[in-house]
Amino acid sequence: MTVPSGNPGAPSLERSIRAFLDQLVQVRRLSAHTVKAYQRDLGDFAQFCADARLESAGAVQESHIRQWLAAAHRRGLAPSTQQRRLSALRAFFTWIGREHGERRNPAAAVLAPRKKRHLPRTLETDELGALLSVSSDDPLILRDLAMAELLYSSGLRLAELKSLNLSDLDLGQRLVVVTGKGSKTRSVPIGSAALRAIDAYLKLRPAAKNADAERAVFLSRRGLRISERSVQLRLQGLATRVGLGRDLHPHMLRHSFASHLLESSGDLRAVQELLGHSDISTTQIYTHLDFQHLAKVYDSAHPRASRRGGGGGGGGEGKKS
Repeated sequence: MTVPSGNPGAPSLERSIRAFLDQLVQVRRLSAHTVKAYQRDLGDFAQFCADARLESAGAVQESHIRQWLAAAHRRGLAPSTQQRRLSALRAFFTWIGREHGERRNPAAAVLAPRKKRHLPRTLETDELGALLSVSSDDPLILRDLAMAELLYSSGLRLAELKSLNLSDLDLGQRLVVVTGKGSKTRSVPIGSAALRAIDAYLKLRPAAKNADAERAVFLSRRGLRISERSVQLRLQGLATRVGLGRDLHPHMLRHSFASHLLESSGDLRAVQELLGHSDISTTQIYTHLDFQHLAKVYDSAHPRASRRGGGGGGGGEGKKS
């Protein structure tokens, strides 16, 4: 059965898609790569509509878009790919609405499958203790320890650590002013162990080779502002030195900061502010880490949590609470 187009005089779906792609090039001036991606995604949708005998954009219903996504899912397309395809379709129907004065966007309420969200990796407190307890009078090791302590103490991003200037440190008030994403600044406390590590490093900080390095907190062996890659390599070297037994990257220290702070305080809003997250949903991933920790404690400590069968000891009923 042929599905009516909705408006007998409406242009074909393929013509509408071509017009949309033209305005992406001529009006929005998107890159050829981006336009090609739109063309590929909308072309696939146009083929689906042709097979379903949907002749124009006005004939497309929300149920058709769901069927299109379901077919893609059966073919094994990744959730991220389906999200991109749905985004292209929403943009197309938004443009159609503006062109023809319609408010209807059949793609607006459709949700693509969510991408699997990987929980961030963190360090246990005993691993951090081993990592940060290295004793040395080597200026480079002292610098590496100061960087590691500050990353864990204050939850800095790698880029924030690299761009840190001496003027950003207020050691007397135990604060550091951090410039984060979008050039937003935030003041973050510095822990006492990090203060001691920074003080030990600054006493042996090498001479700066240029004006930028004179402002920088952390310098390379050559007296220049340290690079992000150098920070990554030096922290991995520190982990190898103490026999950590796994890769260490700067963000693991930030994740550990957030996870341990949330575990101790339970204050999600405070952790959000300290991390510099604009959206609390970004911070909420650490609640999953906290729950994992609680689940491990439960499994190891609760008498009824044994999975070996047979239950636990302690017959009789406990007190009601």
